[in-house]
Amino acid sequence: MPRLPLFPLDLVLFPGEPLPLHIFEPRYRELLADCLAADQRFGITASIPPVPGAIGSIARIRASQPLDDGRSNIVVLGERRFALRALLDEGRSYLVGSVEEFDDQPGTAPLPQERAELMGLAEEYRKALGILADSEDETDWAEPSEAFTFQVAALTGLDVEAKARLLATRSTRERTQRLVDLLPPLIRLVRARAEVHVRARTNGKGGHGHDIVH
Repeated sequence: MPRLPLFPLDLVLFPGEPLPLHIFEPRYRELLADCLAADQRFGITASIPPVPGAIGSIARIRASQPLDDGRSNIVVLGERRFALRALLDEGRSYLVGSVEEFDDQPGTAPLPQERAELMGLAEEYRKALGILADSEDETDWAEPSEAFTFQVAALTGLDVEAKARLLATRSTRERTQRLVDLLPPLIRLVRARAEVHVRARTNGKGGHGHDIVH
């Protein structure tokens, strides 16, 4: 089984999701140096400490900016998921694990109408987020349904536990259905915040800002 340096964090990294990280602890400085000298990959798990059976994602280093004091700023991109099978004793200051990579099970694609329903909800959510942030995300949705569900999951403001359940799900259809159930209350919450934001921004200016469609 492949081995991976492990970086436990209180977050979930989805396949295809970019993530900026600030590296400052000595053990993770060592991890970063070893990764840059090798295949530039390490594993992120939300399980702290990681234990056999923990689910995580491979993070590939896309950019690294060393700082004068030994710290670094890096950007990683989530790749395939893995299940941690065992912790290895390699004499490093950081953890190393034996992992088994996996994708969704074959034959679990959502029905076309289920993907379309999720697409509609995801667009509503993204639009509300754009109003709240005074910017619009024009990133295209991924075509393969598995990648699309991870793209939507990464966009949500769900807690770590909920995101971890989505990451561990090995059925694309099941993940699609979960997101369809999870998104409506999130949309309502973000829309309410967006309305307050628009009113505050236009207060006293006579403007109307964006229309929030319900």
